[in-house]
Amino acid sequence: MNKLLAEVDPQVVEITTKDLERQQNTLMLIPSENYASRAVMEIQGSILANKYAEGYPGERYYNGCQFMDDVESLAINRAKALFGAEHINVQPHAGSQANMAVYHALLEPGDTILGMSLSQGGHLTHGATVNFSGNLYNIAAYGVDVDSEMIDMDEVGRLAKEHRPKLIVVGATAYPRHFDFEAWRKIADSVEAYLLADIAHIAGLIAGGAHPDPVPYSDVVTTTTHKTLRGPRGAMIMCKAEYADKIDRAVFPGLQGGPFLHTIAARAVAFKEASEPEFKTYQEQIVKNAKALAKRLMENGFRLVSGGTDNHLMLIDLTSKYEKMSGRQAADHLEDAGIIVNKNTIPFDKRKPKTTSGLRLGTPMVTTRGMNEEAMIQIADFITEALEGRQKKSIKLRIQEEVKEFCAQFPIYEYLN
Repeated sequence: MNKLLAEVDPQVVEITTKDLERQQNTLMLIPSENYASRAVMEIQGSILANKYAEGYPGERYYNGCQFMDDVESLAINRAKALFGAEHINVQPHAGSQANMAVYHALLEPGDTILGMSLSQGGHLTHGATVNFSGNLYNIAAYGVDVDSEMIDMDEVGRLAKEHRPKLIVVGATAYPRHFDFEAWRKIADSVEAYLLADIAHIAGLIAGGAHPDPVPYSDVVTTTTHKTLRGPRGAMIMCKAEYADKIDRAVFPGLQGGPFLHTIAARAVAFKEASEPEFKTYQEQIVKNAKALAKRLMENGFRLVSGGTDNHLMLIDLTSKYEKMSGRQAADHLEDAGIIVNKNTIPFDKRKPKTTSGLRLGTPMVTTRGMNEEAMIQIADFITEALEGRQKKSIKLRIQEEVKEFCAQFPIYEYLN
């Protein structure tokens, strides 16, 4: 930790040091999280944080933006090379704001959006009633088939013809299977709708060739830049050239003021890291690890939604093994044992979102630490033993120590340094 910071604010240093220890000593399995590299974190905390730069490269409202233009242009060009998009805006502060900007650019309040139901795997911004998307727009929702727990494309096509949406959103925050973007394009064309692919969770997999690519088939693609992409927290929008002006105006001045150039610089670094051959290997290992973890969990008696995973995450249906235990309780028990997951609704969940009947797990962070399929077997066994022995504090404390010893074999200090 920086000595100057320790002198200026020892309280913040103390908190940060404690969380560093937590990250080192626990198995972090929340699929929307990852470890950014030391290089990404260093530039994010750089002098670029000092500059206002409203506008876009070459068209700023402030003077003194020559180097802000350089770094934003660098991030854009690297992202284009990585994803092959015609136009990219790297200014959105978060994924929700990126989706809001797309809606703002292409729709009018009251227009119809066809998006995935929050209760079955979609995101808040895909039409949830508690979100701006569900308040400002007319929402038609698709979900998963009750038997396969996968998206039924025939049903999506039927809903599209019934509701005639102006925009269709393909993407999810808790769906463990691939998306066939070409099939989604055909449905969108059949009703003359825009197609938005929200790839916030799977962007890294796509960049690494471990998931089908939405860019050739989508009018607009939004993503966060952390999660599997392993960059700083933030977002970007990719689109066809014909929508570039609308998208840019929606972001600024429509929804945001000055961009965070220190974070955009960190995105540029992350895009460079993602262009290296090692990144492809990393993404492939994420998927291998997810499949290995899912397989062992099922061998240990857990039922997984849809029977497994194609990507980086999986959903455990707790009702099949522990009828009375909620996702919230299970996540708390696992945290007591040094295992960090998140409660999550499962399709057709009978419990409320604050309790849930499921757990969501993912492998990006443990893969970043260098863990392989063999390690996933051990992690699945830790999870199983912790939940089986959840009523005994001594058992959870013992597993916590075993997890700490296990994590010591994969120090995040080496990765961060």
